[in-house]
Amino acid sequence: MATGTGPHIAQEHGCRASRAGRVVGALLAVAGVLAGCTAPEPVTPAVTGDYTQLSLPTGTQIIPPSGIAPAEPPAPSTCGALASLRPAPSGPTGDRPGRLVAGILARGRLIVGVGQDTNLFSFRDPRTDTLEGFDVDVAREVARDLLGDPGRVEFRPLTPGGRFDALEKNEVDIVAQTTTITCARAERVAFSTVYLEAQQRLLVPEGSPISGPADLAGTRVCAAADTTSVDTIRRVQPQATIVAVPDRSDCLMVLQQRQADAASSDDTILEGLAAQDPTFEIVGPALEFEPYGIGINKTNIDLVRRVNGTLERMRTDGTWTTLYHRWLGPPPAPPAPTYRD
Repeated sequence: MATGTGPHIAQEHGCRASRAGRVVGALLAVAGVLAGCTAPEPVTPAVTGDYTQLSLPTGTQIIPPSGIAPAEPPAPSTCGALASLRPAPSGPTGDRPGRLVAGILARGRLIVGVGQDTNLFSFRDPRTDTLEGFDVDVAREVARDLLGDPGRVEFRPLTPGGRFDALEKNEVDIVAQTTTITCARAERVAFSTVYLEAQQRLLVPEGSPISGPADLAGTRVCAAADTTSVDTIRRVQPQATIVAVPDRSDCLMVLQQRQADAASSDDTILEGLAAQDPTFEIVGPALEFEPYGIGINKTNIDLVRRVNGTLERMRTDGTWTTLYHRWLGPPPAPPAPTYRD
């Protein structure tokens, strides 16, 4: 992490207050003289190439240009990652649950890994101090079908880098966190059917000369670490420097402080950033297809089927369309499921 510079120190020469006079007057004089002799902080500090002028979010990594584009990863459709298991009856009266689902039912609550700063998907509402968003509501629908009550959810905030470890260690039952299904990820965890489709694009200040990946050469691009966005930027523009931040929302601050020239993520996530600061706009063509799935431990086959049962119910009874309209705008048709059995 780069560190910020401290405040300027007042020069001693010519800045010594008189010791004469009453105590109150002396204190006022000293304050006035010090204020006049201290160099003012710049409104927008200049950003240098080594990032020493401003503090970056804790845990930020600066990935220098590689100059060589890495190989394109296989599309998830080619390795079967987009195909999931057929739905099973859900709820306490459904088919006899497997051991792990039985544990959830006995516990009486569903433990869900989410983000807490992804506007529109999973963010903490400052007025109510509760998590809200599309992914949060999808998780509540799973709890509704599984436990009979959408409120029986325990949300555990995770960073993008920690979500797969949490699933593998059974620290959470599911992850609903704008998670793109990839071939590599499908080797670690199981996924539901696709419940939302997005495209990776760019977010830039209004009036920026950047309009596509070709314009990113020699620039700084912010993206969340441990996400597919980082790999895509390296592939489409190996001459760009990547500012890899711990959380997606960190990119908004980095852009506002002019520590990066652009940010790249799924268009759905960028919409949430732009809604918070309308001086930024989404530009350019789609850089990568981003199919979202709910992550589940690979050993919990029963839960995969039950989550898919909830998603199928949401597609057919209009719940998916209602939630999309509430959080994201005019809804398209929900993604059609693909099953492998």
